[in-house]
Amino acid sequence: MKRRSQQPQLPLAIIISLLLATSINSFAPNLLRPSNTQFQTIQQQSTTSLNALGVFVRKAKEADVRAYCEAGPPESVLNILKQITDDAQVDNSKMGELQESLTKRKGTITIIAEYKRKLEGTGFVSEIPEPELLSPVFREFGAAAVAVLADDRTGGCTYDDIKQVIEEQEEARGEVPGPLPVISSDLIVDEIQIAQSKEAGAKAVTVTYGVVGSEKTTQFINNAASIGLEVIVNVASAEEAQGAVDAGASIISVCGVDGADNKYEVIESLSIPEGRKVCTIANILAKDNKALEEVEEAWICRDKGFNCVWVSDALYKSGNDPVEHPGAIINSMKAKSSVKYASPKARSGKGEGAREYLGDILM
Repeated sequence: MKRRSQQPQLPLAIIISLLLATSINSFAPNLLRPSNTQFQTIQQQSTTSLNALGVFVRKAKEADVRAYCEAGPPESVLNILKQITDDAQVDNSKMGELQESLTKRKGTITIIAEYKRKLEGTGFVSEIPEPELLSPVFREFGAAAVAVLADDRTGGCTYDDIKQVIEEQEEARGEVPGPLPVISSDLIVDEIQIAQSKEAGAKAVTVTYGVVGSEKTTQFINNAASIGLEVIVNVASAEEAQGAVDAGASIISVCGVDGADNKYEVIESLSIPEGRKVCTIANILAKDNKALEEVEEAWICRDKGFNCVWVSDALYKSGNDPVEHPGAIINSMKAKSSVKYASPKARSGKGEGAREYLGDILM
């Protein structure tokens, strides 16, 4: 969110106080929901309170959702919204379809490839190809799932992009590899976004624990389960990770944490109820350079026991370089190379065996 330097700035403490004083209610009309379901104010009961950035981000998204509801959602979305309840029984003893596709045998790693139209780093490709062009690349080079950053402000995508990716994936129905599950990676603040995701055809949604807190995380997991969607809960600390598991999460993604060791610290002490299986995802942050350090980080996360890595901007670091196109990066992250004996840093000239390794994966 860009700030306009011409306008006077209120003290941060005052702004936060005003924002927190505003109640957060569901934006969709109450008549569309079961009569026993009333959307309550978000209770900040997490072990880590919502920080100022989380408040601003949430408020911005709430404004977007409110505008969407005021404009009149499609009947297809409203019909799904009517089916959403807060009291769905989530069976955590069994893995859902997405969780199962992300969780392979020990010593391997799966990849979630994120599609977006806006990049955070500098020096990356200036224009991302359309969804129908990149979607088959993700599938053919071995991704386990595709995520679409369905937030125009941060990712430049909409729910229409989710539909385009799903439509392309369905073209591979009956083939090998077949269609990949698609994740709606939006900042969920209201259950109508869950209805939008279902209507678009997504298999799962993301919920950010640090933005909505424990109570809403539980509610959104139940909301999604009531219409057959899985939930990936984004966490940024060990406290949030444990809070997410306690709230019922079976898939957690460590986001906004740099370095494999720091990511592992978020999950290493998790207390998981007996009989529950939890899939752990490491969100790989892009480095602002030409090296392929992200690939090596994925290997380290694999060796530390993560089930999956989520890759976004790193897929688009160069674009025109044959060893750095999205498919090659996905393929190299999945490889069983040892960090000790192979390095992906071919562009920097560092690491024995790097050139030969990256040449092999492109054959």
